[in-house]
Amino acid sequence: MTNPLTPTVVSDPVTLTRALVDIESVSGNEKQIADCVEEVLRQAAHLRVERHQHTVMARTELGRSRRVVLAGHLDTVPVADNLPARIEGDLMYGCGTSDMKSGVALALHLALTVPEPRYDVTYLFYECEEVSSDRNGLKLVAAAHPEWLEADFAVLLEPTYGVVEAGCQGTLRAVVRTTGVRAHSARAWRGVNAIHAAEVVLARLTRYQARRVEIDGCQYREGLNAVRISGGVAGNVIPDECEIEVNYRFAPDRTIDQAVAHVEEVFRGYEVRLVDAAPGAMPGLTAPPAAEFLQAVGQPPVGKLGWTDVSRFAALGIPALNYGPGDPFLAHTRDERVEIPKIREGAAVLRRWLAAG
Repeated sequence: MTNPLTPTVVSDPVTLTRALVDIESVSGNEKQIADCVEEVLRQAAHLRVERHQHTVMARTELGRSRRVVLAGHLDTVPVADNLPARIEGDLMYGCGTSDMKSGVALALHLALTVPEPRYDVTYLFYECEEVSSDRNGLKLVAAAHPEWLEADFAVLLEPTYGVVEAGCQGTLRAVVRTTGVRAHSARAWRGVNAIHAAEVVLARLTRYQARRVEIDGCQYREGLNAVRISGGVAGNVIPDECEIEVNYRFAPDRTIDQAVAHVEEVFRGYEVRLVDAAPGAMPGLTAPPAAEFLQAVGQPPVGKLGWTDVSRFAALGIPALNYGPGDPFLAHTRDERVEIPKIREGAAVLRRWLAAG
């Protein structure tokens, strides 16, 4: 197919957003969009371009004293009758407009139109963010080409509605198990109902007071909630086991071990089994490029309520922020959309930051 990412298209971040949206790229189907992105990047003499599976990396090598990363994922959630993109007034509708092809468009636009940025820049366009962690393009790159991620600072172009969202929460899922004694329901007094015993676990969750933590002026609100419950044997059996799955979103001042210990303390007396966990990321506002980026944005940062791939950078000792034109509340929705002025504003912010000095 002819590459729709022509020089004319790439020169305008709005037109570029629409072109990227119209290349369907549901997770696992990123080959076509990665091919198009790679081809247009290889036309730029100031960039060195490499690829790992369906993740494309481009970087300047100007000998600057600092290196920054601009990163965005190429994949989307499944299409919901919302392709191709359409424009109505100042709104662009379509799968991935908010999460996060408008952010990808900013990175690709800047990569090709700012040949001599104030920092050396690594641009990462990666696969499979919307699915299981083992397929995540950044995780795969960290294992195969860790040097691609080396930097002093990173910006993940996730949807933030044009506000800097610093760091991110950590997250864990655990299963709390209650037990009983199985019996025939006609002789229920001979058993102990494990589902009824879950009442105590649920009561602890109802009474739970979540922390609010302020770090570097950014507030992080925690939450501990039941997200699934399972139990029962048959319609005439008193169940001897019940499992309550809980999700804990914790502030980045807690490690995974500390978060697990906290959940175990909340449910003291019950078996708690960890299912999965991912660490949070501290705000990362003290790095000089971060301060200069905040100055270019011109608004104070807020804490990121949710988990994003900034955590992967933080784990490598690289401060990272979230910033993108999309509205996170519209991500994954059938009527997903992005405000066109937000795309232009985001491009202007990044250009002020990268081209200044």
